[in-house]
Amino acid sequence: MINISKAFLILLCLILASGCIRGKFGRVNIQAKALRVKDIEIAYKELGSGYPLVLIMGYGASMDLWDPGVLKELSSRYKVIIFDNRGVGKSSATDKEFTIELFADDTLQLIDALGIKQAHVLGYSMGTNIAQELALNHPEKVSKLILVEGDCGGKEAISAAPDVFFELTDTTCPPEERVKRLISLLLPEKWLKAHPDVHNYLPFPEDTVSIESINRQTKAMEDWKGSFSRLTKITQPTLLITGTEDIVTPPANSFLMVQRIPGAWLVQIEGGGHGLMYQYPKKFSDIILSFLEE
Repeated sequence: MINISKAFLILLCLILASGCIRGKFGRVNIQAKALRVKDIEIAYKELGSGYPLVLIMGYGASMDLWDPGVLKELSSRYKVIIFDNRGVGKSSATDKEFTIELFADDTLQLIDALGIKQAHVLGYSMGTNIAQELALNHPEKVSKLILVEGDCGGKEAISAAPDVFFELTDTTCPPEERVKRLISLLLPEKWLKAHPDVHNYLPFPEDTVSIESINRQTKAMEDWKGSFSRLTKITQPTLLITGTEDIVTPPANSFLMVQRIPGAWLVQIEGGGHGLMYQYPKKFSDIILSFLEE
């Protein structure tokens, strides 16, 4: 049983859509900055120094959902840039329709505004879709590509079970129920039973994500035609990471993609769910650093 007190559920109501709570590492205590790029302002944070590593967050989450332990490890060797996708956290949005291509262009605009000529790019979940569009359309900007719990979208992608997709995207249930659902989707049941106190490993998001933005992101993912036919054109050294117990983005997606991306690596983490970076932050970080330094 997930150990969540009534008082904590009240707090979770306030952070609603992000679906995670304060962990033992807290969150990255760095003031967010903002840059105007085209029609919006993008909120971002920079950690560490060295060659730039841009992290693209996934569905329904702000940049404060990155595991702080992972950020600490990665920023010990690289300049890590995290940011809020448009309409999330402190990043603004317009009435323009959300699309994966638009998110990729936002990422490009941020990279350019920061004066970065080229960077390693890591996408998580929906962020892998964004990262693929960026790498395919602007290969000169991406040095190495890391796709964590990703898929190629379109009709070729292996979808989650219908009940899983419903629980992930349904925003009509009460906040307490949504939080419990999201935790059970992120982390395998067996692992949760062995680690029942979610206070110890899930980070605390500073900002909320509106139901409107989540629904607009859902539509963007559903409308994306995918990258399957273009995967052979990815030229960057690419690493795919998946968990054997991921029910949100089945690991078969990574096996499908690694066969089409030239020279790609695939690492499968035994027992890892969609939130494997919270389960195994050190192992996760070590895999990434080994790939980047290869």
